Amino acid sequence: MTSPSTTLSLADTDPAELTVDAVVIGVHSQSGTDAPTPPGPGGFAATLLLATGAESIAAAFDGRLTETLALLGATGAPGEVTKIATLGTVTAPLVVAVGLGPEPTGAAPAPETLRRAAAGAVRALAGAERVALTLPVPDDEDAPAALRAIAEGALLGTYRFAGYKTRPQPSLRPPVREVAVHVPDAGDARAQAEVARARHVAAAVALTRDWVNTPPNDLRPPAFADAVTDAARAAGLTVEVLDERALADGGYGGILAVGLGSEAPPRLVTLAYDPPAEAAPAGGTKRVALVGKGITFDTGGVSIKPAQGMWEMKSDMAGAAAVAAAMIAIAELKPAVSVRAYLPMAENMASGSAYRPGDIVTMRNGKRVEVLNTDAEGRMILGDAMARACQDGCDYLIETSTLTGGQVVALGKRIAGLMGTPEFCTRVQAAGDAVGEPAWPMPLPEDVRKGMDSDVADISQVNAGMDRAGHMLQGGVFLREFVEDGVDWAHIDIAGPSYHAGEPTGYWTKGGTGVPLRTLLELVDDIAANG
Repeated sequence: MTSPSTTLSLADTDPAELTVDAVVIGVHSQSGTDAPTPPGPGGFAATLLLATGAESIAAAFDGRLTETLALLGATGAPGEVTKIATLGTVTAPLVVAVGLGPEPTGAAPAPETLRRAAAGAVRALAGAERVALTLPVPDDEDAPAALRAIAEGALLGTYRFAGYKTRPQPSLRPPVREVAVHVPDAGDARAQAEVARARHVAAAVALTRDWVNTPPNDLRPPAFADAVTDAARAAGLTVEVLDERALADGGYGGILAVGLGSEAPPRLVTLAYDPPAEAAPAGGTKRVALVGKGITFDTGGVSIKPAQGMWEMKSDMAGAAAVAAAMIAIAELKPAVSVRAYLPMAENMASGSAYRPGDIVTMRNGKRVEVLNTDAEGRMILGDAMARACQDGCDYLIETSTLTGGQVVALGKRIAGLMGTPEFCTRVQAAGDAVGEPAWPMPLPEDVRKGMDSDVADISQVNAGMDRAGHMLQGGVFLREFVEDGVDWAHIDIAGPSYHAGEPTGYWTKGGTGVPLRTLLELVDDIAANG
């Protein structure tokens, strides 16, 4: 497993005098000018604008920094990284310009722009010991959000899964060891609090990514439950683990059915956090339930998946990983709200003992489900966990899962699907937008539910008449059956955003992304502050 080794600090020394291996500055692409920029030496137009924070660096270059960067091909495009040797003009031997896109009118760059820029620059500087970031932090009420974004991005950009290679990789340079974020006052208590929070958040994202990236033979349900238990207890959380016998005694038919095909039995892990007594509001704390899908590998079962791409099904437990790691961060951040997490874990395998299409399964809340497709296993284990969360008592229930390929078809690889109580979904969407994890609200149509009526049970697992049409909506409609009246709830389908199969971009690396962990933390903070 990977453990974060990069340290993060604040600095208020003049950037031109910082003793570091590299200073990172922001540059904007020029836009909105009526006349072309006059060409500089060699005929190249200096089309860049320096972002706030680079003033002393520019002065050391006698005002020719943007011109020099343009000669090197810099355009200011978002995430673009251009390096220039300083040759003694400033203390650092290297200045790195990272693109921030067009300069916003009358405002600082968006936090997500800063988060991605910081990550890209720090990743490009792998091998350096100490790096300083002098990206723009506004001197107003938006300062905390900008500083938080820069700090998170810097740490997330250093993530690297340790992997299983048996030989050293000489071409793979180690991540930056120390990052200093430049601010006007390094002693400011609010700035220090934002950096401390970023450390906890980045560590939780790294833990999520580690679990998602771990090969499935090393993280079957009992092993995953043990890993979560160890991390949660170390953070001071209360832990309960139900094994297959306890699941049978408790009536968790959905979890047990999915786990029947595997020799590695299923588990249900519950985690509990309560705020310190002195932090609890006078009117009592709100109760939040987080539920995450923990299918440690999904073959589809008897309704087996195609072989192509099946290896990515090791990430089918990304929801549980994000929820578990979010709870560990919550234990560190100590919000004034009670939070319970429910992590159903199973391995969906094809074997002589696997559950079958046509089976009738009795769920935790007593409802009976007709199984039509064993590859719709996520909703089976989640229904049990959501029923348990409601039985324990909660005001808000947030469930997240890699539930349907329909989410990817409809919304792509970066935008999650969002269903549930409309007013509450608006809050979830706002939380995701604030941290750069967008989600889009989707409906729960009654015609979809009508098509899930069963001749022999209370509900069918899928809408057979629609096949894969409205596939994402079918998942949400099914899960609604396990939410008690009066509970505000949301289902976040992260089938696309939870795993990145491409090359590193922004603060995403290849593999697990950690989505929607930061949304969950932002939402818990919002509930703690606003009820």
